[in-house]
Parts: sequence; structure tokens; C-alpha cells
Amino acid sequence: MSVRNMRQLLAPKSVALVGASERPGSVGATVWRNLLEGGFKGTLFPVNPKYATLGGHRVWADVADLPQAPELAIICTPPATVPGIVRALGERGTRAAVVMTAGLSSARDLRGRSLKQAMLDAANPYLLRILGPNSSGLLAPGIGLNASIAAGGAASGRIAFVSESGAMMTGVLDWARTRDIGFSSFMSLGESADVDFGDVLDYLASDPGTGAILLHVESLRYARKFMSAARAASRSKPTLMLKAGRSIESATAAACLSGVLARPDDVYDAAIRRAGMLRAYTTGQLFAAVETLARAKPLYGERLAILGNGAGPVLLAQDALQYGGGLPARLSDDTVRRLRELVPEWSGSGELNLRGDAPPERYRDAVEVLLKDPEANAVLIVHAPNAVVDPADVARALAPLAKSSSRNLLACWLGGQSVVAARTIAAEAGMPAYRTPEEAVNGFLQIVDYRRNQTLLMQVPVSSGDGEPDRERARALVRTALARGHY
Repeated sequence: MSVRNMRQLLAPKSVALVGASERPGSVGATVWRNLLEGGFKGTLFPVNPKYATLGGHRVWADVADLPQAPELAIICTPPATVPGIVRALGERGTRAAVVMTAGLSSARDLRGRSLKQAMLDAANPYLLRILGPNSSGLLAPGIGLNASIAAGGAASGRIAFVSESGAMMTGVLDWARTRDIGFSSFMSLGESADVDFGDVLDYLASDPGTGAILLHVESLRYARKFMSAARAASRSKPTLMLKAGRSIESATAAACLSGVLARPDDVYDAAIRRAGMLRAYTTGQLFAAVETLARAKPLYGERLAILGNGAGPVLLAQDALQYGGGLPARLSDDTVRRLRELVPEWSGSGELNLRGDAPPERYRDAVEVLLKDPEANAVLIVHAPNAVVDPADVARALAPLAKSSSRNLLACWLGGQSVVAARTIAAEAGMPAYRTPEEAVNGFLQIVDYRRNQTLLMQVPVSSGDGEPDRERARALVRTALARGHY
């Protein structure tokens, strides 16, 4: 793996857009608008021989005409032009480029090479890194960089999101804007001709501005490189993978898109666990993980206390906790006594139902009691809307506790329009907010799994004793794997 020139890719001081345009609906126009609206703190150089100016900004006809070498170039020109542009950028001194152009794998140059290979051959002498081709771009919100085709920008935060799929990138980005979740970086790898998951992981693992890493993976080219980078990243920060292509049909489709044979899902599952990564199986679980990682505090224990204003939703949360391998809080006798003073009809065990008419003060008082119990390492509130109590008032009552407590206070706001304000108040207080009990519990279990993984990564393997290794069998296994193309 290599972090060579990755800084120029993710933290450039100057950016050239080759193929900048004013034609409505074009990639060049979309990216140029995003670059301007993003508030990039560096210098921008639009390049296109068809224009003298774009919106009052001078346009250069050619890369060679630029007054300085841009640290990063964005290329959105026809396929046949890409290798030549990359070579010109390399000669000029540029060391990173995002190639948004598609169709380079199937088209050929006069020497019979694919245009993708011709692009790489043009970049290699200059150590110029390529993101793409067929990339939807990247964002670095901390420096105001939006070099993408997304419909809007992203808030600055500490989560990095990396995907092969441009559609997943723009979809997650749009969802995150509705939840006020920020990112340190956001990128679409496209076909990963050069920069791949291993390179990005290696860079992000040591990036002080990134606190968690999320990956949407369809296929992997270099498994050993990825595993080494993933293990290193997982040691320092939560690293989660959503793997697409688990079924036979989708795995075949992923291979067709990327040109890489997808591996059986059980192999991925074992590799993810071995590297200490977290795994999401659905987009819903990914969103829950984003919500949790964006707002959760460090976890010092694994036991979760659950309460709500109705037995049904609380029971669903308890089921999700049990079947997800989580641990319920073991409440002390004093905690049970104090909770029964608030809810006299509660038996002292089972679901803690505050009742549908529970005022905000009852939520606050019950949560205060639970947060003082050392066996309740985190608290989940499950609230179903009704006409008796305003969910926003409940959120306001809980907000000071979420801000002041060192433990995690999570909230599930069941419903739609009637709980929008409550979710907003909770988010502003730093309280992870979820739409279903299962989503809330899954989000909590992700940080539990990360805590467990950290312990496993630090364990020293048990000595195998004095037994002699079966070298011939090992060699045979390696030969078989290599013959099957497993590297």
C-alpha cells in the first residue's frame, strides 16, 4: 500500500477542473458549481479551450497554460483525451487527479491498449495518483472542497466515507444532510485503477481529522494489501464495512461492474472479523452506525438499560439486544427501588414501561436514576408519539442529561412527522437518534463490537507448542490458492 501523494488528493491547496463547463446538466458544469459553492479555501483553475471566462472566472485553454501546477486535477473530458491530459498534468507537476470520465476500460488507443491502461502509463513516470476512472468525485468538507457530482455539500465532521459506488456516495451524503452529520472526507473510488481501499485506509488511519471510517465495498482486488491496511486502521479508530454482492446474483453483477471476481461472503465475514473491523449487512445498519459513530461517547461497559412509554417497542428493543449478542443492564436493588417510586406498577424486572401518559419529567427522572447505576453503561429511550405528550418536550427534558453525562444516552423516536422536532433537539444535544428500536440497538452494538474487537486485537496468540508444522500441506494449500487466482 502507499500513501504517496494522497495528501494532494484529500487536502489540496489548489485544484484544476479540466473540462469545466457552463452547459446545463453536464458533469463539468455540475462540478464547477460545487467547487464554487463549497467555499474551497485554495485556488481554483478552470480549464477548457472553449471558454475565456466562466461566471467571471478566467478559464485557461490548456493545462500547460496554468500559472502554477495544481496539486489536484479533476478530469471530466471525453475518454480519448484522458491519457494525454494526465501526461500533461504530470509534466506540469500535478501529483493527484480524480478521473470522472467513464468508458476507459472498453475503449482502445492506437497501440491497442485500453484507455485505462494508457492513462496509468501516462501517470506512472510522474508518481501521479489517480482516483477513478468513473469516479463520482470526492469531498473534503474541512477545507470546503466539493469536487463531486453530488446534489449538495457535506458538513464538516470526523467520519470518512469511501465507496466504489457513486450512487451510494450521493445517497448517503443526502441522508446525512437531513441528520446534520458531518464528514472528514467522502469519496467515490470508481474503478480503482490506482487508488484503492488499501491506499485510502492507510492514509485515513493516521489522519487526525478522521475519527471513524465507513466503507461500502463491492469487490477487492488486492486482499492482502487491504487486510494489512484494515487491521492497522481498526487498531486506531472504528472501521466499518458494508459489503455488497453477498448473493450469487449481486456478486456476479459487482464483478461485471468492477472487472474483479467477487469472493464468497463467508470469506469476507471471516476477514472482517480477523481485521477487527465492524460489519453492516444492510443500508439501514450502515445509517445506524453513522448516527452512532457521529455522536456516541467512548464506551466503558457493554450493558444497556432500555425504557419507554409502551411495552411493545421496549420488548422489540430487548429482543434485538438479546439476539444481537448484547447484554442488558443488571440494575441494583437501590436503582429498582427508586424506579418503582416513579413507576409503582413496575414489577422491578422485565420491560421498564413509563406508560403512554408519562410526562417529560418522568423520563428525565428515570434516566437520571439509571445513569447513576454502574451496571447501566448506556441508556436507550424508546418513545412512541401520542396526543398526550409532545415528543419535543421529552427531548428537551433529556437534552441536559445527554450533554452532561459521560455515558451514552440513545433515543428511538418512533413515528414520522410528529417526532421530527424531537430528533432535531436530540441531535443538537449530541444524542444519537434512531427511527426504530432495532436500529437503535444495532447502533449501540456496533460500538460494543468495536470495544470487543480492540481487546481481541491486543491479545497475544497462544503458543502452538512443540509440534512440527506440516510444510508440505501448507505449500499445497498455497499452490492451490495461487492457481485459483487468490492473491
